[in-house]
Amino acid sequence: MSTQLLNTLKQRFDLHPQRHLTINWNDVAKRLETQSEKLQSLAKMEATGGEPDVVGLDATTGEFIFFDCSPESPAGRRSLCYDQEALDKRKDNKPKDSAQGLAMEMGVKLLTAEQYQHLQSLGKFDQKTSSWIETPVAIRALKGALFADFRYGETFVYHNGAESYYAARGFRAVLKV
Repeated sequence: MSTQLLNTLKQRFDLHPQRHLTINWNDVAKRLETQSEKLQSLAKMEATGGEPDVVGLDATTGEFIFFDCSPESPAGRRSLCYDQEALDKRKDNKPKDSAQGLAMEMGVKLLTAEQYQHLQSLGKFDQKTSSWIETPVAIRALKGALFADFRYGETFVYHNGAESYYAARGFRAVLKV
């Protein structure tokens, strides 16, 4: 287990207590000690600029919930189209990867619209960038995908073609440990 990563996570946990008021770090650390695969996913979240932090506890499973809490969409996960289907359909100027593909490789999932709203209740995120979020099957079937950001004091959820990608759009991850 990476002592450096655990120290970074604990420092962030201590620095932002409003994100996890009823959660004890020692309980999180114990869980992480037995979840090496999840710790590797957290390391990938950290390495790509996500600044993962604990934001809740799943009452059903007892798992701790980590979100990317970087002020802007993680820098190491930008300029991505939405998923593999969108990546395959691009003929010219293909991005290096897709948000869904990279998330799968990292062992994480994209935030849902509800999770993104919860993140915004913990601070102000994506004031200059935007983040792909989990898209309902019906929207994706019509070639669309959802993204969100924070502008004008409000959280917005928008749509775009799944094949699109922008230098200022990445994705935020969720991981349950």
